[in-house]
Amino acid sequence: MKTDIDIHNHCHFSFDLWLTLIKSHPEFKAKRVELFSSFFNVKKPIEEVAKTVKYYDDLCNTINEVIGGNIDTFEIYLLILGSLNVDVKQLDRTQLNEFYLKSEQLFLEYKPMIIFENLHQFFDEIKNQGKTINILSNTGFIKGTTMRKFLINENLDQYIDFHIYSDELNCSKPNPLVFQEVKNRIKNPDLQMHQILHIGDNPIADYKGARDFGFNAHLLKHQL
Repeated sequence: MKTDIDIHNHCHFSFDLWLTLIKSHPEFKAKRVELFSSFFNVKKPIEEVAKTVKYYDDLCNTINEVIGGNIDTFEIYLLILGSLNVDVKQLDRTQLNEFYLKSEQLFLEYKPMIIFENLHQFFDEIKNQGKTINILSNTGFIKGTTMRKFLINENLDQYIDFHIYSDELNCSKPNPLVFQEVKNRIKNPDLQMHQILHIGDNPIADYKGARDFGFNAHLLKHQL
């Protein structure tokens, strides 16, 4: 049990997803690179494709955090493909969407691993005290619609009062608008800011972002 998270002095709990509750399946990213390369007929070695995918994934995550906006998943695809000398003018939104659906199937097959120990038990404890929970996640390659499917499959959605994903809000943590959206969606209007706890692994996006807005924050450090 995560006894270092203070559930008694808080009434609402906002959780980041990646590297807070879950991490990627060890085979997923390599499988996605193979799919990406074959689907778009990339004429480059698979190692170069993998390196380019990782570069733009990291860069777009950083841009989202610095600017506070949200780079669309399809924009990330086009940046990668352009860098790999694929003629992106020959592509359309239908093809990009078709690839996304294939990558979603792959994601749900090679599903993320839950790293937050005793997660169901911990969520149970929060809910049994009449308290509320939300998911607040920046997204990149994996959209909020897909994350919801995963959480339903894991029987975790039952605990979650609402979800906020950057691709749906069109802004990313640590943008204060994201944390304002959390405040807006909490049904108890009398809840004080300090009674809301955001839990995440990112010192800037999660911890500083939540603290600067006025929430309490807990920086989670897993032994991955």
